[in-house]
Amino acid sequence: MYAVSKKTLIIANWKMNLNIQEASLFVHKLNNQISNHRNVELVLAPTMLALPTLSLQVDRKKFSLAAQNLYHQDEGPFTGEVSAHQLRGLVQYALVGHSERRHKFHENDKDIRAKVQAVVRNHIVPILCVGETATEKADGETSGVLHDQITGGLANLTAEDARDIVIAYEPVWAISGGKNFADHKTPTPTEIKRAITTIRKQVEHLFGKEVAESVRVLYGGSSNASNAASLLSVADLDGLLVGGASLNVHEFSDIIAAAHERTT
Repeated sequence: MYAVSKKTLIIANWKMNLNIQEASLFVHKLNNQISNHRNVELVLAPTMLALPTLSLQVDRKKFSLAAQNLYHQDEGPFTGEVSAHQLRGLVQYALVGHSERRHKFHENDKDIRAKVQAVVRNHIVPILCVGETATEKADGETSGVLHDQITGGLANLTAEDARDIVIAYEPVWAISGGKNFADHKTPTPTEIKRAITTIRKQVEHLFGKEVAESVRVLYGGSSNASNAASLLSVADLDGLLVGGASLNVHEFSDIIAAAHERTT
């Protein structure tokens, strides 16, 4: 069995929600509602526009920040893009390979691999998202999909580069489309554990057992306050990547509380 990270990692992916003022108000309310739990690391991934404001506002003892996306080149004539180099010092993490980027914006393994390299090159921690579609699940291809996405995303890293990365298992069929997070399916604990084992085995194949033990593996996909404790009880899981439920201060606070209680 692989070791669980000392801190449970909870990441809020706000996607294309909350403008600058709304994001700032949300953080203010959340900060007042939660305590600083030493056994939980909280990461907020707002829209790119809100990052500079929140970087000045957040209590760094309570929150880290993540970018939802970035461009793989550090600079150049790429109108409308934001690079990892420009995000350096602003965020501590960056999402890469989220299913919405893969399926809606048609990012392939080459694109994702280049982004992971850019993030690592600029001393930001990549959160590589992997997961199968409903069709792939029905066809029994989950392990193959995870194998290909991990290999494709991490192939050009060294073991030292890979040691601190985060991998989020987000089955596409379980991801909610908004705030109605209670209406979506989640995998069983057995299915999540099987996916975690596949992920860590593939990381071990690429980089060795020590790296496989140090990599943090999260679950994402319709996680919410009602199922957080159950999800976090899965062996070898290091935390949650939360979508729709992270847009509700009370719901997200309850998820954080469940993460805190996990190791107390």
